[in-house]
Amino acid sequence: MKKLLIIFGCCICISSCIPLRIAPSIKDYKITKGKRFKKGLPKKTVFVFEDPKDADEFYHYINAKFQLNNHYVDVEVPFEVEGSFFFFSFYEVEIPTKTINLIPLMIDGALSQTTDMEPVFEEIHTSRKGNWYIAMEVFNDLEDDALREGSVSRELVLPYLRNLKNEYLATDNYNEVVFKN
Repeated sequence: MKKLLIIFGCCICISSCIPLRIAPSIKDYKITKGKRFKKGLPKKTVFVFEDPKDADEFYHYINAKFQLNNHYVDVEVPFEVEGSFFFFSFYEVEIPTKTINLIPLMIDGALSQTTDMEPVFEEIHTSRKGNWYIAMEVFNDLEDDALREGSVSRELVLPYLRNLKNEYLATDNYNEVVFKN
């Protein structure tokens, strides 16, 4: 019985992958500090959601919706909520899930010790799966960070950003967004 458990434990260890970094899973959206979510983002509070679409799709959506003609599309996009004017900037962010694959690593190790061969499976020692996110910051003339906790504009802006996210995820043809405006 003990031998069976040892063999079973060894099989599990050998056939597994060790995660080095796991990308966050966001169900709807998340409000967090940009720097805390990903290095390179601003220190301001950001509205983050997962982007299942291809690269630059959010850029094209914003460009079509706000009719920006490819001018300042990702920075200082103006919008109005209940008579108050705001701007938002957005960032497309990739956070990969990275794992070490033990089986190819062990096979290459065994082959190099016994036959002096070069590693055969070197490309698959590690695997990466990219997860993409959209991070948005909001500001206006009165507030540098309209999403921070305690901001008077936060309760105005959050429903607008939720609706913008939902419209983006539900829209396939961005030209039809122009008619909804």
